[in-house]
Amino acid sequence: RIAFAEAEKLVLNFYESAGHERDIAGHTTYKVILDSGCGTGESTLNIAIANPDVPVIGIDKSAARLTKAGAAPRNAFLVREELLDFWRLALGKVKAGQWHIPYHALYYPNPWPKQSEATRRFHLHPIFPTLLQLGDTLELRTNWELYAREFAEAARIAAPHCTIAREPFEPERPITAFER
Repeated sequence: RIAFAEAEKLVLNFYESAGHERDIAGHTTYKVILDSGCGTGESTLNIAIANPDVPVIGIDKSAARLTKAGAAPRNAFLVREELLDFWRLALGKVKAGQWHIPYHALYYPNPWPKQSEATRRFHLHPIFPTLLQLGDTLELRTNWELYAREFAEAARIAAPHCTIAREPFEPERPITAFER
């Protein structure tokens, strides 16, 4: 909760410093882009550069990885937190109309390949419906074809109203160490 409160504060400060005002009742909806499992934050920095008018929050549970991030644009924020907790709290902001998440990156998540670890995969975990409700576009990148197929099928079942596309990806310009 402390880390999430810090993320909320960063979002609010970003918009206030940009001159974004609240409505007459003191309410507003802020756009926020999420980069879940951002590792060293390289993808967060690249997403932030491509979207300078929206705060981008990179979330990872490893403080060691997050300390490897380079210089960040003013709209890039790195937060050390468990993804599941962050997603639950973020969904509360979305449902309250305080946040709008137009894009959510899940770049090369650890797919937990062993059968004994299957329930740790996002699409087989109870958090999956929360993940699907967070925003407009969720982009999963993985090099494990089975994981991509499983994820797409679980999303199709859990959110039949959503459009799901599964396609090969070859980056023109790598934005993560994994892509390189």
